[in-house]
Amino acid sequence: MNLKEIKDLIDVLKDTDIVEIEVEKAGTRIRLRKDGGVMRPVEAVQAPVVVPGPVSALPVPAQLPGAEASPQPEKKEAPPQGNSVVVNSPIVGTFYRSPSPETPVYVEVGDVVKKGQILCIIEAMKLMNEIEAEVGGKVTAILVDNAQPVEFGEPLFQIEPV
Repeated sequence: MNLKEIKDLIDVLKDTDIVEIEVEKAGTRIRLRKDGGVMRPVEAVQAPVVVPGPVSALPVPAQLPGAEASPQPEKKEAPPQGNSVVVNSPIVGTFYRSPSPETPVYVEVGDVVKKGQILCIIEAMKLMNEIEAEVGGKVTAILVDNAQPVEFGEPLFQIEPV
């Protein structure tokens, strides 16, 4: 993204009632926001690099006294089927079935995968984490919808070992 394109975005925001705009182009993402008539860049970053590796879960803070609990959506549970292996989320983040909206998904129900094959990506804190098959076998269920938030330990896939 070049300087002229950024200036054009600023002009769009100045001349409209739009308060915030975010654009991604060629691996660069920029977000601009108007605060009380003042324009300033909020974020301009290169697209995150996928770095596989161990990820540790952070402790969840306890709920403050007097704070009402928000209703939690019902979690999809993996239906027990014979000797199926359930692949759980190792982190909290956003589940993506493909590396980008324009590319095909990593796996579909019925696909045969190898141990270590990438099944999905979970975005956490702007880092893309590849989730790999723990066993080789046939994908019998995908338990999360694309672009949905997932919790630590939430079932993602069910694989029937071959």
